Amino acid sequence: MSFISLSSSSPLAEYRQYLAEGKLAYQETTSGKAVFYPRVCAPETGEALTWKISKGLGEVYSTTVIYKKDVAPYNVCLINLDEGFRMMSRVEGISPDEVKIGMRVKFLASKDIDGNPLAIFNQA
Repeated sequence: MSFISLSSSSPLAEYRQYLAEGKLAYQETTSGKAVFYPRVCAPETGEALTWKISKGLGEVYSTTVIYKKDVAPYNVCLINLDEGFRMMSRVEGISPDEVKIGMRVKFLASKDIDGNPLAIFNQA
């Protein structure tokens, strides 16, 4: 039995490659609905997905501040992007307590401590 590869890489690998290039990518169905987190096909319908590049602008939907021993406080936010998808991230460049619901934010490519690409945001 042989298997046919539908893609040379996984949707997550493609998303991470876009991040490494400084681009915030998401997927879109043939009917124009934004889809995020990267997937092989659209949830519920199984429609084909194509990659799009976000303008990187959105607003904070929810936010919380995390306090850990021996680590500076940081925020975790849900961000509604203007293209119609929501993602979890952080807003940096301001105190975690200053991040507010409804605040306009802009995508900023970054890397984690291991050098992997990350999508974070700063105040727009």
